[in-house]
Amino acid sequence: MAFSGKNPTCTFLFFLTLSLLALYTLLHHPFPFPAPSSPAANVFLSSGSNYTVAAYLRQLTLRPHLAGTPLSLSTALYVHSHFQSLGLPAHTTNFSALLSYPAHSSLSAHFSNGSVLPIPLSEPGSSGVIPPYHAYSPSGAAHAPAVFLNCGRELDYLALAAQGVDVKGCVGLLRRGCGLSRHEAVANAAAHGVAAVLMYTEGEFREGVERGTVMKGVGDPLSPGWAGGEKLEPDDPKVARRFPGVPSLPVSEVAAERILGSLEGARMPFEWRESFKTGNRRFWGVGPGPTKLNFTYKGEQEMATIHNVFAVIKGSEEADRYVLLGNHRDAWTYGAVDPNSGTAALLDIARRFSLLMRSGWSPRRTIILCSWDAEEFGMIGSTEWVEQNLLNLHSKAVAYFNVDCAVQGPGLFVSATPQLDDLLVDVTKQVKDPDSENEYVYERWAAANGGVNIQRLSRVDSDFAPFLQHAGIASIDLYFGKDFPVYHTAFDSYDWMMNFGDPLFHRHVTVAGIWGLVALRLADDPILPFNYLSYATELQEYKNVLNTLLGESISLDPITAAIQEFTTAAYEAEEEIKKLRVDGSTLLRRRGLNDRLMLTERGFLDPEGLPGGQWFKHLIYGPRGDMDSKIDFFPGIADAMSERRKKGGEEATIRHEIWRVSRAIQRAASILRGEVT
Repeated sequence: MAFSGKNPTCTFLFFLTLSLLALYTLLHHPFPFPAPSSPAANVFLSSGSNYTVAAYLRQLTLRPHLAGTPLSLSTALYVHSHFQSLGLPAHTTNFSALLSYPAHSSLSAHFSNGSVLPIPLSEPGSSGVIPPYHAYSPSGAAHAPAVFLNCGRELDYLALAAQGVDVKGCVGLLRRGCGLSRHEAVANAAAHGVAAVLMYTEGEFREGVERGTVMKGVGDPLSPGWAGGEKLEPDDPKVARRFPGVPSLPVSEVAAERILGSLEGARMPFEWRESFKTGNRRFWGVGPGPTKLNFTYKGEQEMATIHNVFAVIKGSEEADRYVLLGNHRDAWTYGAVDPNSGTAALLDIARRFSLLMRSGWSPRRTIILCSWDAEEFGMIGSTEWVEQNLLNLHSKAVAYFNVDCAVQGPGLFVSATPQLDDLLVDVTKQVKDPDSENEYVYERWAAANGGVNIQRLSRVDSDFAPFLQHAGIASIDLYFGKDFPVYHTAFDSYDWMMNFGDPLFHRHVTVAGIWGLVALRLADDPILPFNYLSYATELQEYKNVLNTLLGESISLDPITAAIQEFTTAAYEAEEEIKKLRVDGSTLLRRRGLNDRLMLTERGFLDPEGLPGGQWFKHLIYGPRGDMDSKIDFFPGIADAMSERRKKGGEEATIRHEIWRVSRAIQRAASILRGEVT
């Protein structure tokens, strides 16, 4: 913790106040684990307020606020005004991006008895909310037999073909899930000759309709890999290939079952029926027909202005080192869970930091609070900003902590790059659990999972993606609750949060507590709280899994040698950290060590990126091209293995990807050591 030193009396009173508060906390609320590491951390925790965070969420969710609309701008102004009212330096960075909106859609079912049923596409009582649609879906129409595609995976089409089902020219009905993105599901349908796609989600709110994007990749499609200035034309092949070739619409589960129950033809495979979550499980046919669907969708793509809002708390000693906390603000509808439970927590963190600052505290390193726009269209706001600031972030960003749907329900779920594992464990031992009066988050978290369970960040579903997978910045993603039944529907409202998600807003306060304490540690610890031994252990486990899958057919010696080198570097770094903590250190020595700890993650980047997805540069964590892959790490190797398994690809391709990963691990080891070879 660092102070400005401009007012000695204020500084003395600050220390005295914090010390008394810390003593009171220890006497009246003894910790089974180590207490927070600084007086500022104690005050930060004690200043949480469920009433305040509830008021923030209420204000944010008064009206729908889809990106690019005037109502979305109003939420940006609200966040900016909030930061300013707290005395935090705030600014807005705008980008012009291609967004997508619905102009007209209709659907009707024509049954074999001659009756016609108009299918409602919106939820009951959802006036004022944008009609359900898939952003970037091409316009189109079809009047054709309906066919059920299950999840739309390749193995689902194989199952249909085995029963003689021809899907060409049909309107395909499929359900969300099985690990496929919307884009993958619709693109697969187009590749099999399906004329149009209807997509539904199973859940408790069966009349809800899940909106979403069907664009491939992230960022403004007109500026792939750069921000601002030059724009490609919408019909440029680089743009067009990011959108599916056939139109699609989301529908409710109720509407889907009405169609599904009218289909005849081949019977639904047993494994499909068994995997249904809700609803009637009759042995439906899969079609095609005899029911025909009259499908129409017309969409409009237009340039829109999106608004990223920032508050910057400048560091007193290392102002050029950035700890970034981010959450997106735009929503398909009201967005009480997704994303404004996270936005409300971010606003509360800003309030708590402001209280600390008024008492004389300032962080050692700069903290930047980031409110992103247009995430729902494909992480556009965060991606454009990362691309615009890439070189500065490469040299100055310590870590990025993302919270999207902060509160979906009970239970903590964490994903992170491995060097941050220990920090997360430490912090969860200091924050009270929201669903248990006498326990801390760590206790409930570990008990629920049989030990600490920290996932990794190979998926591409929130704003951590550009930071980690493009810029190589150590990252965290955190939320309470595994999923929620009103996802992307008109029912994602403040009322749902009050009734189901977090009635007392205790989980919101807990998320803000974890988020803020991690930020305080990253910003104030003299030596960054990174532990690369955790990373070395993960890499070794990945190699072992890979060895089991490949057997002796392909040598993993290059990766084995690289991991040994990285492990040695990690042990050396830990010894250096221990020595500097005991013996003290000059600012220059500490700065040098911190830079190596900060920059090591960048070593896992490869300028060529992943095959078929060059924008994604990280060779340890990144999206796989094949969702049926058995591994969710080393994405280049995973895709090369899938290519060989499905299409008889070359072993040489797998060996090349193995060498690329080994070189990335060696680069990271060299950075951690601070040596050139």
